[in-house]
Amino acid sequence: MDDYEHLDLDEIDFAPVDHTAERLALLTLEEAHDLLRLLLTIAQEGEGPLSQEANRLAKEIAARIPSEN
Repeated sequence: MDDYEHLDLDEIDFAPVDHTAERLALLTLEEAHDLLRLLLTIAQEGEGPLSQEANRLAKEIAARIPSEN
């Protein structure tokens, strides 16, 4: 998968951010793309709650990082 055009970014429901919560360290762009590919694979190969959650997370990540192209 080279691009994320197939994702409908208007359907993304971003999780609220608690300003007092500790944030995770930032991922490198390469790590973010690796994670996105993994989530998309899980989302496309299965059915049920795990694939639905992987799809949701993939959409959120895709909306926040630039395309690999």
